[in-house]
Amino acid sequence: MPFRPVQSEKLSSAVVRQIEELILRGILRPGERLPAERELAERLHVSRPSLRDAIGTLQDQGLLTARAGAGVYVADVLGSAFAPALVQLFARHDEAVFDYLSFRRDMEGLAAERAARLASDTDLRVVQAVFDKMEAAHAKRNPEDEARLDAQFHMAIIEASHNVVMLHMMRSMYELLREGVFYNRQIMFKQRATRGMLLDQHRAINQALQVRDPEGARAAVEAHLDYVEVCLQDQIRASRNEEVAKQRLDHEVQKH
Repeated sequence: MPFRPVQSEKLSSAVVRQIEELILRGILRPGERLPAERELAERLHVSRPSLRDAIGTLQDQGLLTARAGAGVYVADVLGSAFAPALVQLFARHDEAVFDYLSFRRDMEGLAAERAARLASDTDLRVVQAVFDKMEAAHAKRNPEDEARLDAQFHMAIIEASHNVVMLHMMRSMYELLREGVFYNRQIMFKQRATRGMLLDQHRAINQALQVRDPEGARAAVEAHLDYVEVCLQDQIRASRNEEVAKQRLDHEVQKH
């Protein structure tokens, strides 16, 4: 017969499974600090020895890491997504920038389509809340907050698509973007006209999601990233033109 005796699960195993799921679903993020041992044990309704056992197991798995005197943190599980040599290679070649945007267009278009169909009402409220913050940040002269919220808005959509593989892959890609590997996002937000266009595009994406229009959401994401690509092409062209202009000026100044 295919039946086996039912065994009660160790409390520490239940804790391990719960924390694993929180990391898998992207709720606990790399670098995030766990609550202090006493507080976490109380929240989970387990003894501190059971919690220590679970934390030890998760550390052995490479999902948590302890910092002396600072507590326990979610490990930087995204750190090995790309080798440092490959990251440096990306940074040196414009081709990688446009391949990156093409990849994002495909993945984020799919994520928006899935989110319009599969997101819960709470997921969509999160997207709306981030967009509302973007609108508020748009009024500020310094574009730093708006640029940060731009990435947060896109990640909220990916989270709302409920595909954990896509979530962790795209979070890794956004970490490279945050580090300026592909291009400097701040430059795009410095021009007021460009900032206005970007906000309108995010508004269109949000509106399509809120009315659960999968095709509209995908099209809005693709239109947005097409615009980003054109802006970057213009920036690269302008930078090269400026180099040529400086050479001409130097030559002219040196003439007798």
